[in-house]
Amino acid sequence: MIPLSVPEISGNEWKYIKDCLDTNWVSSAGKYVDTFEQKFSEYLNVNHAVATVNGTAALHLALKVLEIQPEDEIIVPSMTFIASVNPIIYVGAKPVFVDVCRDSYVMDVNKIEQLITEKTKAIMPVHLYGNCVDMEALLNIAQKYNLYVIEDATEALGTEYKINNKWVKAGTIGDIGYFSFNGNKLITTGGGGMLVTNSEKIKQKAKQLSTQAKLIKDNSGMYHEEIGYNFRLPNILAAMGVAQLEQIEEFLKIKRSNAKHYSELLNGIKGITLPKEDKKVRNCSWLYSPLIEEDFPVSRDKLIQILKYNNIQSRPFFSPIHLMQPYQAYRHGDMKVTLELSSLGINLPSSVGLKYEDIQKIVGIIKEIC
Repeated sequence: MIPLSVPEISGNEWKYIKDCLDTNWVSSAGKYVDTFEQKFSEYLNVNHAVATVNGTAALHLALKVLEIQPEDEIIVPSMTFIASVNPIIYVGAKPVFVDVCRDSYVMDVNKIEQLITEKTKAIMPVHLYGNCVDMEALLNIAQKYNLYVIEDATEALGTEYKINNKWVKAGTIGDIGYFSFNGNKLITTGGGGMLVTNSEKIKQKAKQLSTQAKLIKDNSGMYHEEIGYNFRLPNILAAMGVAQLEQIEEFLKIKRSNAKHYSELLNGIKGITLPKEDKKVRNCSWLYSPLIEEDFPVSRDKLIQILKYNNIQSRPFFSPIHLMQPYQAYRHGDMKVTLELSSLGINLPSSVGLKYEDIQKIVGIIKEIC
């Protein structure tokens, strides 16, 4: 089986994890948590990073730190994994769904303003499949209406965006960014996440809330002035993250090279639209995601079945969240592009360990259909 996206364990993972086991520092404190946060913030060139147990917890934490209240509205795309939306409900707020762009698959910034009301408190751009929202235009809207910007960069670690003639990392442009280290991501800790920000105040509040809002008061032990959360990343998982982060540049090089190979081999096939990269974006190429148009000989779903028969794992684009039972009652704009992409898009195998011969095999099967 050629998998869709699996971890690459080829560095110091065993060494650092063994160090945790040898020293008994396996739980929610230890040197690797601090090291992971420091190295991660250095890589992104952002002031602060707070490690969490997963990406969903990082978003939940972001919403609490920004004091998002019940009935507040958050503008978010419907074309995303549901973990981008569920934490909005956790804090009692309401998602408002916006359409996406056909060429980049990410939030259509031109459709945001028509959805803003007096209840709108934040915009959440999701950098889907490694692409990047037009953050310069989005920041202008956020500033105009005094809105927070929370970047979902869970699929875009290493993606860069050019703003003010400077390349910056996705996830560092808004008030808060957050990342996931699930097993299918560019780097993994097995499970884990990270909240990043340039604000010292946000960092301090996030750190406190993520550790049960614990305070030390007058040498009387632990004291809690508010409700906190157990969102801490265990040291043993952070150790794996440190080892993975050491290899990130090589991982990115391979991912981008494989995306280039796919585009070269698939170019010119009628009925396949290749993923595009805006001149202001350097995509990390987390997943290679073309569109199987209606004039291709078989449907997208049929192609997935054919690939599976040949021991190749693939996946359709995310289903629109605004159509799912828990979210049908929430407000949204015209979702024409979202509906179209959800029926046409396919994610092809994109692991760091993917070989050129694997890509040739995958493309060869697709060409046999034509």
